[in-house]
This record gives sequence, structure tokens and C-alpha cells, in this order.
Amino acid sequence: MIALSLAEIAEIVGGQPHDTPDLSALVTGPVVIDSREVRQGALFAAFAGERVDGHDYARRAVEEGAVAVLAARPVGVPAIVVDDVVAALGTLARTVVERLGTTVVALTGSAGKTSTKDLIAQLLERKAPTVWTPGSFNNEIGLPLTALSATAETRHLVLEMGARGIGHIHYLAELTPPRIGLVLNVGSAHIGEFGSREAIAQAKGELVEVLPEDGVAVLNADDPLVRAMASRTKARVLLFGEAPDADVRGENVRLTDDGRPAFALRTPTGCSDVTLRLYGEHHVSNALAAAAVAHELGMSVTEIADALSGAGSLSRWRMEVTERPDGVTVVNDAYNANPESMRAALRALAAMGKASRAGGGRTWAVLGQMAELGDASLAEHDAVGRLAVRLNVSKLVAVGGREASWLQLGAYNEGSWGEESVHVSDAQAAVDLLRSELRPGDVVLVKASRSVGLEKVALALLDNATEGEVAVR
Repeated sequence: MIALSLAEIAEIVGGQPHDTPDLSALVTGPVVIDSREVRQGALFAAFAGERVDGHDYARRAVEEGAVAVLAARPVGVPAIVVDDVVAALGTLARTVVERLGTTVVALTGSAGKTSTKDLIAQLLERKAPTVWTPGSFNNEIGLPLTALSATAETRHLVLEMGARGIGHIHYLAELTPPRIGLVLNVGSAHIGEFGSREAIAQAKGELVEVLPEDGVAVLNADDPLVRAMASRTKARVLLFGEAPDADVRGENVRLTDDGRPAFALRTPTGCSDVTLRLYGEHHVSNALAAAAVAHELGMSVTEIADALSGAGSLSRWRMEVTERPDGVTVVNDAYNANPESMRAALRALAAMGKASRAGGGRTWAVLGQMAELGDASLAEHDAVGRLAVRLNVSKLVAVGGREASWLQLGAYNEGSWGEESVHVSDAQAAVDLLRSELRPGDVVLVKASRSVGLEKVALALLDNATEGEVAVR
């Protein structure tokens, strides 16, 4: 973070200094919420969580080098006490971003946010120093923490924004006002909370409503609900996608033999070929979105194509492809799941399987619950099970309770007979089954909502242990 004195911080957040003998002391390090991450010069923000109260670690944080604590009550060490630590953190972030004058790029969407953010970061980093959201740190705490990690050298700040309801994205965008706002898509993720895709579109579109007149709304031309957001912004609109009228578009889209997307990238400055390192055709839209942002910030089409072709995933458990020494390929996509991303992952598995089957390999879909689907849950799980059969996935392993049984039932009703689909109770049962049946050349996809913890299966399959029960990490 840019250097600020404790007196400046107290004034910015409207807080009261406590036990601060030297208000001129400078905070020069990061703002952190975990005392184990404190470095010299840091500011420690104390939150009272469900299981852990950060105030209890205030003294440790100062002993480890924190200049002070941003707290809701006095803690016996130098502190700035405020009524609401979350609100104070946001106010501090806004002030720092305004002083830096960095270009803020904000993005949202139902699926692909983190993958697209990773791509944008890798493109813009080639142009100038860039700070971006780590993982999916995209809420009212994670977003200001990311913004506060920017320095005087930072030229681009790339921020992922999530929403749990109407007004959330507006709040986040007010904390770190973007000049470029990107909306990827409107899907079924969180439809149980919002009630309809139209309500989701209303929430996602809040991002373009806050853009200034000299800003840019980057919108998906292939998604009607996103394209319609052009009427909700006073900013200039830049369309991306495969539609003929998209300003930045993909042409001749195809998959390589091993399931990686390739396409011709066309921007207003020219055309250049791209072959992604990522797997699955769904990454084409993500790559085009990233390309549109990079184009807007001055990168040439050849620079963008070269950067996209070399970019990978910066965040764990998102289509991580690992080949074991015995020739089994494990695709760990277990960080999260919704109907759109589940279908995309299954299609990627099918494409990867075609390349593998030359050597006799099979495809395995190890799937679990897609959370927060509300009344649509039964139909969506059933549809995913059916799709696995239509794509000729060799074996579906549905892991978990009721929702997993719906996955397996959908496969059964689509024509999955015998042992082509199976329902197991938990991750360990899935690991035991896979270990006994996998053979060289097989490709295994592991995917479910984060709450299911199905990454345990992928990690176990890649573990060096070969006997007994694997430690579920």
C-alpha cells in the first residue's frame, strides 16, 4: 500500500486512535486480515468471524511487525477503532485508489470470472505493472484488500466482483470506481438466491451503470441479457464474442486434438491466430473478453494473441490438467460448479477423451452437487447427468447425497446402463473406486461446487500414496 500515517488513516476512516503514541508512524506494508500474513509495516484489520475473532490476534500481529490494528474495539495495542471494520476498509481502499490514479478494470458474470481475470492480468502485466484479485477474492472484504495491495507503480488494477444479491456489485464498484467494466455472461449460478436469470442480469448490470461517460462497458455480444446492458450505461460500449458485429471477435473457432481452443482473433487493428493453453471451448469467450480489455488499453492484436497463447491459469482447481506417470490424466475443476460451467467441463472432457482414446483411454466424470440452484436443482442435475451420456463419457461417478442421485438418475434415464454410471456416498468412496479401476490413458474430470470439497478426490489421485485411505486435505 502507498505510505499513510496512522493520523491520515484515522481521518480517512473516521476512526479513533487508541494506544497510539506516535500518530506519525507510517503504514507501508500490506493490509492483512490473517495475523500469520503480517509483514513489517502492515496494517492488521481485525474481523469477528463465526469461529475466530481477529481482535484476539491483535497483539500477535503487532509483535510480528504490524504498525497498528484496524479494529471495532480497543485491543491494548496501537489501533484505529471504528464502528464498522468492513466499511472502514472499503473507505480506505477508495481513497488509496483515487490517490494512485491507476486504471481500474472490474469484471463480473455468472461463470468464468476468475479464469478471465487471470487472463486479463497476464495480458496487462506485459504492458505495465498490474495488480489483480487473488483467486476469487471478490467480496466486500477481498476486493478492498486487493485494491490496497496496489503501489505507486501499479498502472492496472483488475478486480473481480461477485454478487449475492441486488446492490452488491453497485457497492463494490463504488469502493473502487472502474473505468472499464466487463460483464461476461448471465447464467444460472445463484439462481436459487436471485430467483430468475433476469434478476441476475439486473444485479450484474449494476457494474455498467456506475461507469463514467469516458469509461468503457465491455459486453458479451453472444449473450442477449448482457448485450441489452448497453442501454443501462452512459459509457462507450465495446462488444466481444463470436457474433459478426462484435468489435473483438473470434473466428474459425475449433478445438485442437487434445481439447484446447484455437481461433482467429480479430480486433479493430487486425487479425492474429490464437491457440490457448487452457482446455475447453468455454475459454474462447473468456479469452475474447480479456482481449477486448487489452485492446482498449492499447495492446496490438499480435501482442494480445501472443500473450493469450502463452497464458495459463493463475488460480487453483480450475481445469488443472495433470498427467500421472502411469498415463492417467486428472482434470481438477473442483473449485466451483454451476450448470453452464458443468456443461463446458463435460464437453472439454469429451474432447480430451477423443485424443486419448487412440491409446484406449476412457473418460470419467466425477461430479457432485451444484449448489444454490433452488427449485431448478432437480432439473439441472438431471440435465447434467443426461449430457454426460450424450457426450459418450465412459463412466459417470456421482458423489454425495440427493443431488448426486439426481445426476445418476439423469444418466440412467438417458440410457446409461450397467456400470456406465454409479452413485457413491463420499469422496473416499470415489477415490477407492477410481484407484481400483483407472488404467493408463484414462482422463478423469473432477467437478462440483466448492462446498462439496470434491478437490479431495483429485488431490488423492495425484497423491504419491497408493495404498490405504488417502488423507482428505
